[in-house]
Amino acid sequence: MKKDLNLEKYGLNDVTAHWNLSTEELQKIAVTKEGGVETENGTLAINTGKFTGRSPQDRFLVEDDYTKDRVWWGKVNKPVSPENFDKLETEIVKYLSGKEIYVRDAAVCADPKYKMNVRTVTEYAWSNMFVFNMFLRLNAEELENFDEEWLVLCAPGYECPDPKAYGIRQGNFSILNFTKKVALVGGSAYTGEIKKGIFSALNMILPTDKNVLPMHCSANVGEEGDTAIYFGLSGTGKTTLSADPDRKLIGDDEHGWAEDNSIFNFEGGCYAKVIDLSEEKEPDIFRAIKPGALLENVVFKKGTKEVDFLDGSITQNTRVSYPIYNIDNIQVPSVAHNPKNIFFLTADAFGVLPPVSKLTPGQAAYHFISGYTAKVAGTEAGVTEPVPSFSACFGAPFMPLHPTVYAEMLSKKMEDAGVNVWLINTGWSGGPYGVGSRIKLKYTRAMISAILKGELDNVEFHQHPIFGLFMPKYCPNVPIEILDPMNTWLQKGAYIGKAINLAHSFHLNFEKFANQASEQIMEGGPLIDEHHKLGDHV
Repeated sequence: MKKDLNLEKYGLNDVTAHWNLSTEELQKIAVTKEGGVETENGTLAINTGKFTGRSPQDRFLVEDDYTKDRVWWGKVNKPVSPENFDKLETEIVKYLSGKEIYVRDAAVCADPKYKMNVRTVTEYAWSNMFVFNMFLRLNAEELENFDEEWLVLCAPGYECPDPKAYGIRQGNFSILNFTKKVALVGGSAYTGEIKKGIFSALNMILPTDKNVLPMHCSANVGEEGDTAIYFGLSGTGKTTLSADPDRKLIGDDEHGWAEDNSIFNFEGGCYAKVIDLSEEKEPDIFRAIKPGALLENVVFKKGTKEVDFLDGSITQNTRVSYPIYNIDNIQVPSVAHNPKNIFFLTADAFGVLPPVSKLTPGQAAYHFISGYTAKVAGTEAGVTEPVPSFSACFGAPFMPLHPTVYAEMLSKKMEDAGVNVWLINTGWSGGPYGVGSRIKLKYTRAMISAILKGELDNVEFHQHPIFGLFMPKYCPNVPIEILDPMNTWLQKGAYIGKAINLAHSFHLNFEKFANQASEQIMEGGPLIDEHHKLGDHV
């Protein structure tokens, strides 16, 4: 424990502050005082209470001189005034004062040129453990000379009693203030709010001030030094597919692409979904769950301390965080160069998109801005059949700038580095969800492996009649008949109808970006729009 009266500079008074405790110490406190439970192998499991996921409607950015003309304000980026932020910060500081609190000094951005120091003050020991796992851990000398650039104040137990008076929606909130460099998390114990708050900050700072493209992606590097980048929303296979025994993991979620073509991890850990987890399907993640890891909202098998990974009765969004060194095959430090292939992962529950296709630069920008996947029945309340889901740049909830800013940066970097971009459908084939079947993981792995080995460089491609995507006619270790999705449907007319419906969804979604997208980007969308007739494409 370290005494530091500097906490008074934040207005925190009469606190018992525990500084940079080990995970063992934090785990002991979580079990003794915070309702944590140890699993049969000694891993800490906690329950985050009311919130088992992020609350995107309660995320705000302070509107001031720095953000006013930069941020793409709207449903995702909602403004709050500097005055209301100050009032909420005062309330949180008052709430934490007089308590036992936990302070963690850490950093983000593994490339030393962009490293940013973050001090996190948490109400709970296990929130602090999450920060140890997820941010970059510092050595004794770095801790001794630590000076934070950003401050995170995390008070799950504080709920705003009069939200409207503070310009917010309800009692919980996550707010970023880019001028004060302070992030507030109030009323929610879901640890992902801490991680995504700082990720959102980097998504503003890096492109605006450092000419670095921030990316919601995983990344790995081969023996020859070739880097692969995997974009994808939750449930598309981003974490699973980047964990490759033949390649070193750089990181599983958040990266920057710098001017010198370096790809660097923002984080020092992984935050993986564990619903339906098994050692057979995802051995790296399964084996990483050991003392020091933090399980969230999992359920035990009756009468035991064994986790039932199939049980989603608390939430489908069961999670584990662990330091990246819990994975054996990692790149140290988490930086690599020479990006060669980018994969956009989508779980298309309509069974329309090809399992693998190659994108032109215009298509790459269009699909990047679209960020498509599909929600299937049961993943969210009220979802009874597949629903198209679009998240700009594969991470809209965390992107303060207009999506075309990121897309144009990506296009330029792809062009300069000569990168190939591929769309990989990890979803359904032979019909939509409920009729067709999920594309086998072994086939998806075989497609990615073939691309990384250059085995698709010289094969023949043909164009999808509706989406215009270029589909290989052959891929090693993959049945030829599944490469063109229309072949897998019993009724070709039903396939065409479903494909046209999905194309319309893409066009409707893209309308909000059209006035800021270049002609090349606009031409990257589906070939059919509402003015085309079915007969043009059959």
